Amino acid sequence: MYSLPEGYRALVIGASGAIGSALLQRLQSDSRCAAVLGVSRQSTPGLDLLSEASIAACAQALAAQGPFHLVLDATGALTLNGRGPEKRLDELDAAHLLAALQLNAVGPGLLLKHFVPLLASGERVIWGKLSARVGSIEDNRKGGWYGYRAAKAALNMLLQTAAIEVARRKPLAVVAALQPGTVQSALSQPFVGDDALRPDDSAGRLLSVLDALQPTGRAQFVDHQGQHIPW
Repeated sequence: MYSLPEGYRALVIGASGAIGSALLQRLQSDSRCAAVLGVSRQSTPGLDLLSEASIAACAQALAAQGPFHLVLDATGALTLNGRGPEKRLDELDAAHLLAALQLNAVGPGLLLKHFVPLLASGERVIWGKLSARVGSIEDNRKGGWYGYRAAKAALNMLLQTAAIEVARRKPLAVVAALQPGTVQSALSQPFVGDDALRPDDSAGRLLSVLDALQPTGRAQFVDHQGQHIPW
């Protein structure tokens, strides 16, 4: 990450997942990174995305190890409680919709609330959040996947709104919603073929894309090849 200050500090949230762990390993091998921390439900301190108290406690516990120049939120889930995405309207279920929103939008929004204050001031900082192309309202050409699409669209709005506020106090901040590509992972395994990206390849591409983004005062929605996606 050459765009960040020498000796930058990084944090990966959701570090136990396929892409999260690959991002963590990539940053651990970057000689310019002074420290990189990974948090998940299994870490110490642990983090439960469904509990704001847990999110707040984790942020408070990590504050002394900051400030951070790079925060990567790799949380999210496509299959919830053993149920995959809905393909048709008649499959909609209120509880499943709310669960998708809670995990994929509300939780990440609360991460912004509690972890943005840990970002460095007066220097370039980056907040990168794994999103999904299916969260694009304009790019929706196939339909289906109601809850996941809605949750990712809500997530993107939260990121965009937070980016505008963050830029007022941290004008050098980059906030990005990231499409990691179709990646071999437990999340996507039932839905992908053999041509899916390895997590390490996706992680390397995402870090390169983030390295090249410039502050705009707004969030940017980009894929792993650096192409901008319509909101």
